[in-house]
Amino acid sequence: MSNTDVGKKAPPFTLAGTGGSWSLGGAAGGAAVIYFYPRDNTPGCTQEGADFSAAYAQFKKAGAQIVGISADSLAAHERFKQKMAFPFHLLSDPDKKVCRLYGVIQEKSMYGKKFLGIERSTFLIDGKGVLRHAWRKVRVKGHAAEVLAAVKAL
Repeated sequence: MSNTDVGKKAPPFTLAGTGGSWSLGGAAGGAAVIYFYPRDNTPGCTQEGADFSAAYAQFKKAGAQIVGISADSLAAHERFKQKMAFPFHLLSDPDKKVCRLYGVIQEKSMYGKKFLGIERSTFLIDGKGVLRHAWRKVRVKGHAAEVLAAVKAL
C-alpha cells in the first residue's frame, strides 16, 4: 500500500546510506529527488545512476538533492558508488519498509517466473515535504532529463 499522492506530504523516512543516515526531513528547504531502483551493478540501474550523476551539477544548481534507494546492502552501495563515482548517496532499505511505504514493491516477471521486486520509480519532493511528481515504471533513457525539467519548474 502506497502513501504517495501527488500534492500531499511525502511519507517521512530515515535510512542508512553511503554518507551516513539520511532523512527526508533533513532535506527540508530544498527539493529532493528520490529514485528507487532494483539492484546495484545491473545495466539499467547503472545507466540510471550515471544519468543522474551526469546531471548532478544542474540538479544542485536548481536546489535539489538526489538519493538512490534499493534493497542492496550498505556495503554493496559503497562499492557501487565508488565504482561509478556517484556524487550523491545511495540508501539501503534491506527490509523494504521504505519501498513499501512508497508503493514501489510490485509483482514482476522474469523468465516466466513471477516475484515481488522494486519497480523503478522516482519521486520529486519540494522543500516543504510535498510530493510534486511521481514517475512509476520508469524507462531509463531520458528520465534524468525529464526529472531535471520538473525540478526546474518548481
